[in-house]
Amino acid sequence: MLDSKQCQAFLAVAETGSFEYASLQLHLTASAVSLRVQALERQLGQMLLIRGRPCKTTPAGEQLLQHLQRQRFMEQNFLQNLQGKQANSEFIKVIIASNADSLATWLLPSLQNIVIQQQIALEIRIDDQSLTHALLEAGQAHACISVEAQPLRGCLVKALGYMRYKMVATPAFIARWFKHGVTRQSLIQAPAVIFNQKDHMHQNVLLKLHGLTANSYPYHFIPSSEAFVHAIHRGLGYGLVPDLQLGAALELGELVEILPEAQTDILLYWHHWQQQSTPLQQLTLQICQNSQRFLYPV
Repeated sequence: MLDSKQCQAFLAVAETGSFEYASLQLHLTASAVSLRVQALERQLGQMLLIRGRPCKTTPAGEQLLQHLQRQRFMEQNFLQNLQGKQANSEFIKVIIASNADSLATWLLPSLQNIVIQQQIALEIRIDDQSLTHALLEAGQAHACISVEAQPLRGCLVKALGYMRYKMVATPAFIARWFKHGVTRQSLIQAPAVIFNQKDHMHQNVLLKLHGLTANSYPYHFIPSSEAFVHAIHRGLGYGLVPDLQLGAALELGELVEILPEAQTDILLYWHHWQQQSTPLQQLTLQICQNSQRFLYPV
């Protein structure tokens, strides 16, 4: 049986990255926190933390961290479901892992009513849609938006709909870089706009259509959904933009779809733990219903 105080000390250090910060959080001395972690390591017979600035978990420590975080989430869900809100002023915290494009477009409009009515305090954690389920698996989120179709153990999954992306650029950019058409050679020379290093959608499209690898062409990394679209509007490059963010730009001629065959539909899924508090159940119902107003049907 794991000692709860030792686990609490380990969890605090692993999450804050410091024995000093952990000691402030637990109202203990740093040496007391260290002794508890050492005792836990002796019991398990393995090093759990790499001491440094910041402290990092070892592979064994990462497994324990995920276990303790999942355990904490399950306990919080149980208590919320059992006790509910004790006063009108209390908010229930819900952590959702989401991709940036969903947050910038349809997520908040889908949740606004339930968040206001149930006094939910949202914490949105951003990652690529192919990686958000890892945050759920690690016990760092109550639910996530993901491209993964398979539910994690202890979780349920629901298909939400397709998010459509179109390859666009400004007329001035096209006149400069694609005046002879969008060809393999022109794509090698023209700068692209990509969200960040984890975003492989653009790379996958050019590899599929023209056999171009990521190192074959210049590109900007713009890790903000809003700034990403602004960068394309300002002529910094061309890129794949959610049609939810295009608005009337195509109709007004501000942007032009340069490669219709590059249109990409990404099917998004809602993953959540099987055991949910009542507010979380209602939030799940709302997002599954309201997302249909924004996403293409499955």
